[in-house]
Amino acid sequence: MLIAGFPAGPWGTNCYVVATGPGAECVVVDPGKDAAPGVADVVREHRLKPTAVLVSHGHIDHMWCVAPVAGTYDATAYIHPRDRHLLSDPMAGMSKETAGMLLGGKYEFAEPDRVAELADLQTLTLAGLEFVVDHTPGHTEGSVTFRTPYGEADVSELMFSGDLLFAGSIGRTDLPGGDHPTMLRSLREKVLPLSDDVVVLPGHGEQTSIGRERATNPFLLDLASQRSET
Repeated sequence: MLIAGFPAGPWGTNCYVVATGPGAECVVVDPGKDAAPGVADVVREHRLKPTAVLVSHGHIDHMWCVAPVAGTYDATAYIHPRDRHLLSDPMAGMSKETAGMLLGGKYEFAEPDRVAELADLQTLTLAGLEFVVDHTPGHTEGSVTFRTPYGEADVSELMFSGDLLFAGSIGRTDLPGGDHPTMLRSLREKVLPLSDDVVVLPGHGEQTSIGRERATNPFLLDLASQRSET
């Protein structure tokens, strides 16, 4: 499997390009602001053909370049229906401070030509790969993660976690559409049951694993403690 990830834009959002290998079709995950040139570099270097753009959630730092990337490669964008409106109106998911900063410029957003809506526990077969969708609201109402089998180096799966789970932390819940109790439920129901060997590729920061987070992440430790007490 070929996985190329790079941080893009002022928010340092991780964008990922995933393929079975060089010269194949590929999937782009979370092309945020300034991600399009990085995607183009990876595609050119490895002779890839993007066929799908997966969006973990509709915040602007994760979807800024969805339409340009999907349009350039004639790819389909996939997003949960609860966040679909943010593709054309990302300001609805921002804090007033961030919106105020961006409103000084002239930015226009629109849906890509082809958009497909995601559902919980849906399995997508794209570019020769399988992705299981988990609906994980809390950061936004339509947040999702994507898990794909890996089977190498004692790793059973890769999880593209968006802003659900980071190394040592979790996503914020104070923006429009966020809800902390819902976030904790998503972590309890969708993250804690996963195997320790699942590698987590988050929306920001370094990669980690479920085992590492289960042992060190204060939010998961607290949830696990609550579970053991019941």
